[in-house]
Amino acid sequence: MVTILAIESSCDDTSAAVLRDGRMLSNVIASQKIHEQYGGVVPELASRAHQQNIIPVVDAALRQAGVGKEELDAVGFTRGPGLMGSLMVGVSFAKSFAQALGIPLVEVNHLQAHVLSHFIDNGGPMPQFPFLCLLVSGGHTQILLLRSHFDMEVLGQTIDDAAGEAIDKAAKIMDLGYPGGPVIDRLAQEGNPDAFRFATPQIQGYDYSFSGIKTSFLYFLRDRLKEDPDFIENHKADLCASIQKTIVAFLLKKVERAALDHHVKQVAIAGGVSANSLLRAELQHLCERRHWQAFIPPFTFCTDNAAMVGIAAHYKYLRGEFADLSLPPYTRG
Repeated sequence: MVTILAIESSCDDTSAAVLRDGRMLSNVIASQKIHEQYGGVVPELASRAHQQNIIPVVDAALRQAGVGKEELDAVGFTRGPGLMGSLMVGVSFAKSFAQALGIPLVEVNHLQAHVLSHFIDNGGPMPQFPFLCLLVSGGHTQILLLRSHFDMEVLGQTIDDAAGEAIDKAAKIMDLGYPGGPVIDRLAQEGNPDAFRFATPQIQGYDYSFSGIKTSFLYFLRDRLKEDPDFIENHKADLCASIQKTIVAFLLKKVERAALDHHVKQVAIAGGVSANSLLRAELQHLCERRHWQAFIPPFTFCTDNAAMVGIAAHYKYLRGEFADLSLPPYTRG
């Protein structure tokens, strides 16, 4: 029986979770609302908030799990990628906590953790290897072929902006607030996804580019606003629905091609944008049409959380892959 305390602090959510043999016993997340007024995450404010939140969050996770510190076998932590100041808080706490208890440390890659969230034992089906995963968030967009828990081949990725970044930029152009993704998703429910068309780039292979879509959207609005200063306000829902459809269709077109080329019949999504309702629905439709199996994470596991770090740490623990106290965090990976 392996019981792991996991720590996640890569951006602006402080999270701690306890997993026992891959089953989640608790998953506590403290979000930081302060960044909304700045239209994006302010690194210095984020690291300060992590310092305030880390001890109460870990205490709450242990209490909710009904697990004492002496029952823990290891501490898993996000080493990177992420914001350096935020990572430093989680990494430093994890090292100190593990050293005080005399138990091993397990370092986890944040992106791998998102993908491995599909293996958290919550009673549902799990993917079988090999399978394809679209990892899509505000900072990353990748198509991955998984042959085992840690054998992840990057088939394609964005060469510039991430999909989530493009959605947030579209929201910012329309002055919808931050974070823009959920606002666009909500307004799109009331709009016509075929009202407007935006150009998508012709990128070879499985790679993506979202800067062109963002530019197309920006120039389209610039021209329309010259004719009608209230154009955005009068067409907000249609604009949201149209830009969302453009991005989701672009994402899944490459996923479908990759799955066909690699003869894979199981397709998963992971990362913050996997919470998008249209992406979830369209992946399901694609898999039904192709007679594939879709794996769509619960909303709790879409955004940053420590349970996904815990499951990644669990499989690393079983392999005997432990971290040295000297390991520093990293911002890119």
